[in-house]
Amino acid sequence: MSLVIALAQTNPVVGDIPGNTALVLQQIAAARQQGARVLVLPELVLTGYPPEDLLLRPSLQPRIDEALATIADAATDLYVVLGYPATVGGRLYNAAGVFHAGRKLAEYHKQCLPNYRVFDEKRYFEAGDSACVIEIDGVPVALTVCEDIWHEAPMVQARAAGARLMLNLNASPFHVGKQREREAVLAQRAMAGDMPVLYCNMVGGQDELVFDGGSCAVNAAGVVLARASAFADSLLLVRVSEDAGRIAVHAHGAPAPLQDDDASVYGALVCGVRDYVSKNGFRGVVLGLSGGIDSALTLAIAVDALGPDRVEAVMMPYRYTAAMSLEDAEEEARLLGVAYSVIPIEQAVSGFAAMLAGSFAGQPAPANDTTEQNLQARCRGVVLMALSNRKGSLVLTTGNKSEVAVGYCTLYGDMAGGFDVLKDVLKTRVYALSRYRNSLSPVIPQRVIDRPPSAELAPGQTDQDNLPPYEVLDAILARYVEQDESAEQIIAAGFAAADVNRVIRLVDINEYKRRQAAVGPRITQRGFGRDRRYPITNGWKPGR
Repeated sequence: MSLVIALAQTNPVVGDIPGNTALVLQQIAAARQQGARVLVLPELVLTGYPPEDLLLRPSLQPRIDEALATIADAATDLYVVLGYPATVGGRLYNAAGVFHAGRKLAEYHKQCLPNYRVFDEKRYFEAGDSACVIEIDGVPVALTVCEDIWHEAPMVQARAAGARLMLNLNASPFHVGKQREREAVLAQRAMAGDMPVLYCNMVGGQDELVFDGGSCAVNAAGVVLARASAFADSLLLVRVSEDAGRIAVHAHGAPAPLQDDDASVYGALVCGVRDYVSKNGFRGVVLGLSGGIDSALTLAIAVDALGPDRVEAVMMPYRYTAAMSLEDAEEEARLLGVAYSVIPIEQAVSGFAAMLAGSFAGQPAPANDTTEQNLQARCRGVVLMALSNRKGSLVLTTGNKSEVAVGYCTLYGDMAGGFDVLKDVLKTRVYALSRYRNSLSPVIPQRVIDRPPSAELAPGQTDQDNLPPYEVLDAILARYVEQDESAEQIIAAGFAAADVNRVIRLVDINEYKRRQAAVGPRITQRGFGRDRRYPITNGWKPGR
C-alpha cells in the first residue's frame, strides 16, 4: 500500500465562497497533476477564517451546499478533505468532510471550540462529540480540526475508533514562536496516538490576523519529516505506506527550514499588508515619511509587500523638522524606488492657528499643552487622507505598539489611516526588524537607526522626554499587556514602582484612542484588537 497525500496550504478570502470554491478546484487539478490520491485543505476554507457574523446569514447554507456539490463532482479520482460550516438538525458545526466520486463520504464536527484571545467559536458553533474515521485505500484515517489537536481527548478517541493516520485541518494564526509550539504539540499527539499526523494550515492575511502556513507531516515518533514554507501558498506532498503493520510517512525532499523570530515577524507583516491592501481592492498605499525609524520600516515592509510601483511616500516638514530628517527620508525613498514628494505644512498650521486665535483669546494654555503639536499631526493626516481620496490608495499609519499602548500618538493625526503596519510591534522590535531588513539589502540609513527617536513636534524634542527608555517601557508593556501581570507582579520583577504605575495608567486611560485606531497585523500572543477588550469607561484601579 502506498498513498500520496497533498496538503494544500491556501489563502482564501473571507466570505468569497465562489472564489474559494474556484481555489479548491485549482488545488484539485494541481494535486491530480502531482499524482496525489488525497487532497487536504484548511479549516473553513470555503468561507475563509474567521467568517464571524457571516455565519449568521440565512443564505450561508445554500451557498455552502452549492459549493460542496461542485467540489464533489470534481473529486472523481481523488479523496478531497476540506473544512466548511455545516448545519445539521438546526445546529451549526465547524466541519471537515471527505468527498470522492461525486459523493460526501464522511463528515467530522470539530469538538474543541476555542474561545480565548482572538477566537470566539462558541458564539457560532456547536461542539461535535465523536470521532470520524474513514478508510482510504486500506488506511483508517481520522479527521480533526485545528484546536482538537491541542487537546488529548480527540486523539484518544480516534485511536480507539481504529485510526492509524490523522489529518488535522487548521486556520491557526501566527504569533512569534507559534510554529515551534505547534510542532511540539503535534509530536506529543503523534507519539500518544502512535500514528502520524498530517497538519494542513491556512496562509494569508485577514484583517489583523495573519496565517503563516507551516503545514507539516509528523511521524509516529514525533519527528517532523516535511514542512511547507511560511507565508506562501504551497502544495506539500507526502507519501504514506504500511511498514510492519504501522503507517510510515515519506517526505518529498527536505523540510523547509524554521524561520527565526525576526524573519518570521517580518514575513507576517509583509503578508498582512499585501493581503489587506489587495483583498480590499486598493490600488496601492501612501504613507508619511518622517525620517524616523518607524516610517522607514513601514516603507520597507510596504515595498516588499506590494512592489515600489504601488507605494507613495510623502515628507511633510514643519519648522521643527531637522535637516537630517529631510535627507534621510529622501534617501529611503530613493533606495526603495518609490514615488516621493515633499509637502510642507507650515501654511496649514498657521491657517488653523489664525482661525483659532479668537477662540483661544484670554484662555491661558494649560500645563504640558499639546494643542500646537497635535495641529501639526492633524494637518499631516489631512494631507494623506486627501491623497488617499484622490488616488484610491490606502493610508498606512506608522505608529508602533509602544506608542499605541501609552497614547503617544494623535487622534485624527498620525493615527489617521486605514492600516497600522507596526500596531503590534514594540519599539525595541522595530529596531531589530530594521536591522534584519538591512541585512537583506540596505534600505534604512544607519543614521535613522542610531539617532534618538523624536516626533519632531517641538524644538529639541525626543521620545524619552515623555516616556521611560524603550527597553524599560517595552518590558513593562510586555508584562502588562501581553502577559496580564499586575502592577505588583511587575514591580516585584525589579521595575521601578514609579515607572510601572505611570505606564499602566497611560495604557488604561488611552483605551479610547485605541478604539479609534486603524487595524494592524497581530504578531504577538496579545495585540490591541480582537484579543484585548477593555471598557473605555471604567473605575478599575491598578492593583493586585
